[in-house]
Amino acid sequence: MSIIKACIFDLDGVIVDTAVYHYKAWKRLANELGFDITEEDNEKLKGVSRTRSLELILQWGGISKTDAEKEELAGRKNEWYVEMISRMTPDEVLPGAREFLELCINAGIKTALGSASKNSGMILENTGIAHLFNAIIDGNKVSKPKPDPEVFLKGAEELNEPPENCVVFEDAIVGVEAAIAGGMKVVGVGSAEVLGMANLVINGLNEMSLEKLYELNSPESKLNKE
Repeated sequence: MSIIKACIFDLDGVIVDTAVYHYKAWKRLANELGFDITEEDNEKLKGVSRTRSLELILQWGGISKTDAEKEELAGRKNEWYVEMISRMTPDEVLPGAREFLELCINAGIKTALGSASKNSGMILENTGIAHLFNAIIDGNKVSKPKPDPEVFLKGAEELNEPPENCVVFEDAIVGVEAAIAGGMKVVGVGSAEVLGMANLVINGLNEMSLEKLYELNSPESKLNKE
């Protein structure tokens, strides 16, 4: 039987909410190209890599670009995004995230970040929570985007735990799919309608407890999916 010994957290939408900064940067880029994107459009970019996000946005705008032009556009968007997140503060950590990370550490549960973001190091430093992670796996360490489980499997490997001993916290469908593909239990953070395939769905880490975490191991628990 598996024993929960590690938690792996996605960053955006779970620990901090940087979606607003991604949206502002992509919107600015779209506007410069002569069209607009909505917040609804931005939802479709959740958990998607920068390169793939740009491809989708260009598709929505009916615009074709060469690979070199795409690289330049993605770089420009990232500069604007980095400029915004460089001003992030500890106040921007989502409710309950810091407290749950501390609970895990005090209980001897290992913690890792598993994010597609290449800027996660800066975000964790600026929000003052970098010390709460035993391992950081981000877009600089992986090549396969979610729903490929690479980011979570590398997290488990760095924590020296088998996948079945790990629980992933994710707010995007592709992330939940990646965790399942990696053989891990998964807690969805957000809407139960969207993330229903997760073992448990919560609105935020402020609703999470060690009791709920350990219940994920219990075969008779209502939290455990067949």
